[in-house]
Parts: sequence; structure tokens; C-alpha cells
Amino acid sequence: MGELLLEVVTPEKVVVSENVDMVVAPGSLGEFGVLSEHVPFLTGIVPGELRYTSGNQKESLSVAAGFAEVSNNRVSVLVNAAEMVHDIDMERAHRAMERAKERLSKDRGTEDIDFLRAEAALKRALVRIKVTEGAK
Repeated sequence: MGELLLEVVTPEKVVVSENVDMVVAPGSLGEFGVLSEHVPFLTGIVPGELRYTSGNQKESLSVAAGFAEVSNNRVSVLVNAAEMVHDIDMERAHRAMERAKERLSKDRGTEDIDFLRAEAALKRALVRIKVTEGAK
């Protein structure tokens, strides 16, 4: 067991670095799974849930946009942000979702609102909420 090295890295820290049996991640062309001896590839990562197993242990984390490389029994995931499911603060995620929805409800001509940033914040909040609720 633990034939794959999974590394999930953000600009701030290494979130995960451990040997695992399987990884499932949200790729830019759809969800993908990796087992040992997988063919090498590179893909974009979209905001979503990254899951992995090691023996009987199953773990989940919320990931933001980034990239993943699979090569030589190693899965390297480089993302803007990542949070283990047990570290997600649901109240904070709900507040972020409400703030983003409020910003997006304003007139598109409003100069002081960055709508692309608000949309990205809404997606992040929704993913964090979905990942946490799915783990229950």
C-alpha cells in the first residue's frame, strides 16, 4: 500500500506529502483518477474536491485552480489554495459565499467591484461548503 507519492502544494505551504494508494482530482477536462504505474500526464486543476486513499483511510480536501503532474508514481498538485476537509471553517465559507453573492448582485457598471474576483470567491466558497458537506 502507498505506492504513489501525493504532494499538494500551495504558494504558502505543503498541504499533503504522503504515500497513498489512489488519488482522484478535479481536472480541467473532468475528474481523473490515478493508481500506481499510471501513464505520465499534465493537466489543469479546477476548483473542486481532491480525494485520496491510503489503506482504509480516506481523505478529502478542497483545492483551487492550478496544475497537476503525474509521473513515476508521483502526483504533484500545485494549486493557489488547498484545505483539508477537517480544517474548513463552515461559518467562514458561508460568510464568504454571501459576500460574493452580494457583490455579484450589483450592477455590472459599478466601478469599485471586481466581478471576476467575486465570481472566483463564490466558486471557492461553494467548493469548500460542498466538500465539507460531502465528508459528513
